[in-house]
Amino acid sequence: MRDILLDIERWIAQEEPIALATVVQTWGSAPRRAGATMAVTPRGGIAGSVSGGCVEGAVFDAALSARTAGLPNLLHFGVADETAWEVGLACGGSIEIFVQAFDEIFFHALSACLINETPVVHVIVIRGDDLLGHQMLISENGVVAGSVGNEWHEAVLQIGKDVLLKGDSRRVALSESVEIFVTAILPPPSLVIVGGVHIAISLVTLAKTLGFRTILVDPRKAWSSDERFPHVDELIQQWPEDAFQKINVTRSTAIAMLTHDPKLDDPALKIALTSPAFYVGALGSKTTNAKRRERLLNEGMSELQFSRLHAPIGLDIGAQSPEEIALAIMSEVVSAQRNQ
Repeated sequence: MRDILLDIERWIAQEEPIALATVVQTWGSAPRRAGATMAVTPRGGIAGSVSGGCVEGAVFDAALSARTAGLPNLLHFGVADETAWEVGLACGGSIEIFVQAFDEIFFHALSACLINETPVVHVIVIRGDDLLGHQMLISENGVVAGSVGNEWHEAVLQIGKDVLLKGDSRRVALSESVEIFVTAILPPPSLVIVGGVHIAISLVTLAKTLGFRTILVDPRKAWSSDERFPHVDELIQQWPEDAFQKINVTRSTAIAMLTHDPKLDDPALKIALTSPAFYVGALGSKTTNAKRRERLLNEGMSELQFSRLHAPIGLDIGAQSPEEIALAIMSEVVSAQRNQ
């Protein structure tokens, strides 16, 4: 939903009718993951994607029909292996997509959570006569908006909180006739870089291309100037102990230490390795990392905590230039993100 937010807001301002389509399950080589969303308008507006292009035309028509009739619908698209390549499912596969009319009031509640980067769970009833299409938005503090009916309220609330904790998506049958799709909508991932070295310049650029919010920490103003990093989202010219007090480290956060300087890396690692960050890496050779391990263990860090560290940082792709090293680092970060 985050990637189509601006288009939807523009269509609302233009008073365009809107319909939504959401991927609720995939099998085989379907190119979009469960939770992917597409918004469409009768005048041909399309934002987002549910299949990478292979069934968008059919979904466009079905979504608008669901909006006009006021009847949500669960669609199934399957393809045999021998014809898969022609329509985009390269190894054969199938997807199920739920189409419904756009609910502007519910959208504003969801939009506020996206703008404020509040982790939430979106619940849609995808099967169930009287409840079909009902939606619910759940945060860690409880219901934000919507309802799926009093009979299922507590059960859905518990399911939602579990999905939010795990950060996944799932279909859940509440009874023989009622089924929901639940997906976590988390803040965009962020990359905290400690050390304004040459590699960091390339790393910020690549991370932003991949959709990461970037934060650079370095108290050395010559290394962390606006001139060197005009493209970084946030520049903090403070020592790590102070800088990390300003950073909300979550399970959507990756942290990369690039300074080679224990006065900067070690304090940052003490914070990072005990945080919920999904990735922590540090630049340096195996010898450098062995010395780093000895220092941190002597200062009270446990073996389990230190074992979270990726060092030497990045996948081993034979990288040499700053750009190649940045690629190696982001490859490892993305791998860690996908395997949480």
